[in-house]
Amino acid sequence: MSFARKLIAWQRRDGRRALPWQDTRDPYRVWLSEVMLQQTQVASVIPYYERFLARFPDLQALAAASEDDVLRLWSGLGYYARGRNLHRAARRIALDLKGAFPESAARIEALPGVGRSTAAAIAVFAFGERAAILDGNVRRVLARCFGVEGARAQWALAERLLPKRGIETYTQGLMDLGATLCTRANPACERCPVALDCVARRDGRISELPAPRARKQQPTRRATWFVFVHRGEVLLERRPSAGIWGGLWAFPEKALACGIRNKKRLPTLEHGFTHFKLKVQPVLCQVSARTEAPGRIWLPLRDAVAAAVPAPVKTLLSGLLDK
Repeated sequence: MSFARKLIAWQRRDGRRALPWQDTRDPYRVWLSEVMLQQTQVASVIPYYERFLARFPDLQALAAASEDDVLRLWSGLGYYARGRNLHRAARRIALDLKGAFPESAARIEALPGVGRSTAAAIAVFAFGERAAILDGNVRRVLARCFGVEGARAQWALAERLLPKRGIETYTQGLMDLGATLCTRANPACERCPVALDCVARRDGRISELPAPRARKQQPTRRATWFVFVHRGEVLLERRPSAGIWGGLWAFPEKALACGIRNKKRLPTLEHGFTHFKLKVQPVLCQVSARTEAPGRIWLPLRDAVAAAVPAPVKTLLSGLLDK
């Protein structure tokens, strides 16, 4: 039995069934789930996916929304460029394509924030296109099972393995295998449907394949956040669209002339990014007057917690609200 047929049989028997984006060919829902699942675990995505759909049930609703509304719902999910690109793509489809979602992997890949593998997954699940995916989990499965590494070789292998029938089940099976059995650490080889064909298992190289990337020591960046408070309201500043937390609201990183009556250093915060660590010193400043300026907004603490703010900003605001 071929690799694809084994995987299809296993997925039908033991694969994941209850994910909220399964059993639909609605391209909007498929697209939303695939974008949210980029570099994010299923358990983290599910509540965001459900809240997002409740607020934006279709592409037209998303396209009509403000970026601030979109980022507010995305807050805490991370990789915020995904949310901004999702919104940009929705508007492009609504305006340039008259609301018609593109129906091929090649055309889907042209949307903002959609790469080759994500486009293929959307085309498979929404339109039944015979297309290969190659996300991080699938790379690990192919590296171990076939002993093949390197993007070019793995893409060629992924294309060769495609079945003529059952593409949706096969693709879901690949995702399920990498996410639930062929995990990075402690893979469940005894339950794997292709264990007898696995090169890594045969050669005792499970821990070696795929070859781990050389880990670089992450640099630490430091910042000071000025938490200006006036009569139960807090000052937030919109971050530039480029860079970390682009388009979100955060605390100013420079002192402002707004009549500081009292100043207090709060406990430091640390937040990890892919390539660096951020260490923040928050400074709580009680001020005697509000300073207005473009790109800044004063909000009641409760409203600020619910705004489009990064996770550590939300954490700090929640702590102030509880006091």
